Amino acid sequence: MTAQSTGLRALKKRQTRENISSQATRLFLERGFDNVTIAEVAAAAQVSKMTVTNYFPRKEDLALDMHDEFVRQLATVVREREPGESALAALRRAYLAAVAAHDPVIGFSGPTFARMIAASPALVARLREFHDDREKALAAALAEETGSPEGDVLPRVAAAQLAGVHRLLFEETMRRTIAGQGDDDIARAVTGYAHVAFDALAPALADYAVRPAGGRVPG
Repeated sequence: MTAQSTGLRALKKRQTRENISSQATRLFLERGFDNVTIAEVAAAAQVSKMTVTNYFPRKEDLALDMHDEFVRQLATVVREREPGESALAALRRAYLAAVAAHDPVIGFSGPTFARMIAASPALVARLREFHDDREKALAAALAEETGSPEGDVLPRVAAAQLAGVHRLLFEETMRRTIAGQGDDDIARAVTGYAHVAFDALAPALADYAVRPAGGRVPG
């Protein structure tokens, strides 16, 4: 297989996935997540039901098509933190930048989409799994970055606190979105909450997982 044919195949797969996701989102927003079947999504996207499930094994992921990005988010920030920067400082910096950008991954999804999620117990449960998976990924990154021995509980404790703040801020963003507040107003409110929350963690975590100039060392 040539490089060109491989590239075309990858492009077709990406286009098919995007089409399925787009059609599913349209149907969910029009009728509600729980009122749309996989077969109806397949018909709208003009593909087979099997094709839909090959790309999206769980119906919930048709609506929440951001699992990998969401789960990796905090761990990636920690792994890419600057020399002299702690995990806490890096996560604070990245979160405030995401708020300024009204990033959908941190909850700026728009009122129609947010209400669709809140109205579906299945989506609420799946979103809870996203948060849990993200915390585990962050704990693994902190353990790796600090050279923690196997079984060390500290990276898990730190991850629980850091991911917990992000979960709280995500839920507050969603709550205000559902209530009809505009993105700028929400951003101002959660920015204030973020400073309070991250400051509260500083006594315990300000010096944890600080990246030295020459690489990682135990935190």
